[in-house]
Amino acid sequence: MRTILSIIIFLIPFSGISAQNLTPSFDISEYLEMMKISIRTTGDSSYYNKLPAPESHTMIYQSPEMGLKNKWDLWTNEHQKSAVISIRGTTVDPVSWLENFYAGMVPAQGKLHLSNDFQFEYKLAEDPKAAVHIGWLVGTAFLSRDILPKIDSLYHKGYRDFLIIGHSQGGGIAYLLTSHLNYLQKQQKIPADIRWKTYCSAAPKPGNLYYAYDFESLTQEGWAYNVVNASDWVPQVPFSIQTIDDFNDVNPFKNAKKAIKKQKFPDRIVMRRVFNQLDKPTRKAQRNFQKYLGDKASIFIKKSLPEFQKPEFVSSN
Repeated sequence: MRTILSIIIFLIPFSGISAQNLTPSFDISEYLEMMKISIRTTGDSSYYNKLPAPESHTMIYQSPEMGLKNKWDLWTNEHQKSAVISIRGTTVDPVSWLENFYAGMVPAQGKLHLSNDFQFEYKLAEDPKAAVHIGWLVGTAFLSRDILPKIDSLYHKGYRDFLIIGHSQGGGIAYLLTSHLNYLQKQQKIPADIRWKTYCSAAPKPGNLYYAYDFESLTQEGWAYNVVNASDWVPQVPFSIQTIDDFNDVNPFKNAKKAIKKQKFPDRIVMRRVFNQLDKPTRKAQRNFQKYLGDKASIFIKKSLPEFQKPEFVSSN
């Protein structure tokens, strides 16, 4: 992954960031600047010192580790009055990897009990069928608690444009953070004149199809991108398992059992058998993933977050 980032940094022309305010659409020079920032969020100076430094931004804050070994940086461009929220990806620490494997799915709106003094109330989508990855939601919760006061402070200093960049695991969290901030705006908990633009880099899949629809609606017209290498494995995970429960109510497969009951004997028996052979394996796979990457993984999560309360998972992957 680091080799790929190095190639990107050196091969893209150094055109510099445009002097205009934040605008929609993919800007290659803007993304290059985000990559220069992102590699420094890794904290590994032996790596990033070999690569060009950001041209237009200065780091003004680096957070401590929090949650499941999550961390973020805050960079500003004083001339443009814009800021960058840079989210670190997976580290070599087993707890950081545990966050990735903690892949049970929870509703895209609700509450998480993270500790006795921290309950995270969130809304990441409108659709009640939307669901998101619990591990990266936990990361989003801890990071957002630290990020929001910094946004408020910069807002009072005249900043209105915020870019969000996250690589790998950080990209998955960047999706969820973008949704969280947009819905806080809709709830009038964040000023309406703040603009968000997100660049996810090699991001994994943070939610189900209904979450994806909602995210696309929130960021339509060029306010969010995920840049991937087609040979990279990270954007392919976690596993996607589609069951009939994931279908819209009008989907004919959703009501197949009712239709089969209306068929004549023995056609009804044959069709039911075929249907079950198609339906049951995906349901079993979904239950197994929820069992091991949700319920059992929660036991290990509590070793890092002792007061964490396991949420109710939904049957979606």
